[in-house]
Amino acid sequence: MSQSAVISRLQGIVGPDKVKTDAESLETFGKDWTKIYPPKPTAIVFPKTTEQVADIVKLANELSFAVVPSGGRTGLSAGAVAANGEVVVAMDHMNSLSDFNATDRTVRCGAGVITEQLQVFAQENGLYYAVDFASAGSSQIGGNIGTNAGGIKVIKYGMTRDWVAGMTVVTGKGDILELNKDLVKNNTGYDMRQLFIGGEGTLGIVTEATMRLARPPKNLHVLVLGVSELEAVMHVLNTYQSKMDLTAFEFFSDKAMRKVLARGDVPAPFETQSEYYALLEFEAISDSDIDLAMELFEYCVEQEWVLDGVISQSETQAKNLWRLREDISETISEWTPYKNDISVVVSKVPPFLHEIESVVNDAYPDFEIIWFGHIGDGNLHLNILKPDDLDKTIFFEKCAEVSKWVFEIVEKYKGSVSAEHGVGMTKKPYLEYTRSAVEIEYMKALKLVFDPNNVMNPGKIIDL
Repeated sequence: MSQSAVISRLQGIVGPDKVKTDAESLETFGKDWTKIYPPKPTAIVFPKTTEQVADIVKLANELSFAVVPSGGRTGLSAGAVAANGEVVVAMDHMNSLSDFNATDRTVRCGAGVITEQLQVFAQENGLYYAVDFASAGSSQIGGNIGTNAGGIKVIKYGMTRDWVAGMTVVTGKGDILELNKDLVKNNTGYDMRQLFIGGEGTLGIVTEATMRLARPPKNLHVLVLGVSELEAVMHVLNTYQSKMDLTAFEFFSDKAMRKVLARGDVPAPFETQSEYYALLEFEAISDSDIDLAMELFEYCVEQEWVLDGVISQSETQAKNLWRLREDISETISEWTPYKNDISVVVSKVPPFLHEIESVVNDAYPDFEIIWFGHIGDGNLHLNILKPDDLDKTIFFEKCAEVSKWVFEIVEKYKGSVSAEHGVGMTKKPYLEYTRSAVEIEYMKALKLVFDPNNVMNPGKIIDL
């Protein structure tokens, strides 16, 4: 069937005004934040209901075209890139919040609900949605579920999967499944939610989800500490965790912070320069919590782990301290960074990072390396910045060589090649460094159960 006939059938499902084929829409909705694969979608479709999504998927099976689910397009592994003529199913119009239940602390979200929209709704109702990260203002709940998004609060609140009470999905066959029915306890066989959470739309499309909410944290305070060396960061983490419940524990290198400070809109935390910085967040329920935090700070200084530090004295100062960490990704984007999102168990972070840094520095001394990440849960972000005079294609080719060496170290430490950004296309060649050959074969078998004709986001995570 011709392309025009496919578009006509799609218009019959969602309406003529909800199918876009203009160049601007194809460019905008056909890509995510990666810059490696140019977008080449056939059309962008904007369904409003689960039934429309099911009809689109059934049509894809009938006419043999592929579908790429699209949320806020903030992904960093090319999981939402339509590079091969796929039809993009954009969830932007499925963005309603409904069925709020104060007793159960749940609310039903369309897949297109913006993360920040859910956070604000929870706050307005005296509750809290804990999954948070720099792209919360544009990422969507469906995409968060598809990649099992983590972010800055994982050390206390866990990943997205910990907050999904139930959800509606359309499988690759076009079947509509209601999974878990929002129950806290439901021991009736396989929990299929967990297959779609982190599945990057390769098994089907999440159209709605019931998300759990929590008690809001009280009187959050932020500490930024200048740390003498990487091993000392872990000593600081152990010291504070042994006495306090932290809501966040982040780290960033001095090179990363200098990029943020160069913009001129965030002040330096203090005059002392350190190789690394740790950012801690905690609830100060009473003055004794602040007193304890300062006692631990003094202890860390005595041990020569910490060179200097500052604690927030106001909400504005707390936000500025957080910006030292949260503004890094946006700030370095002008250098077309090659990103690696890797993890190991927390205790192995120092030797793991040192080995990687040594390999990359030795191989490419002219490449600038920016480290930051959620070190409290073992997740590190390795960013290699493109030199201004180096062609992008050549740069990515050289970084692909680096990635192989990096992932060999990841495999050695029994870590993950993708801690929270998903696999998509960029990490697919390296999946074997974290997943065994037997596991990958089971993943392929599961893909065929839910999507026998391979119409759902083909070419992402695995190849059939």
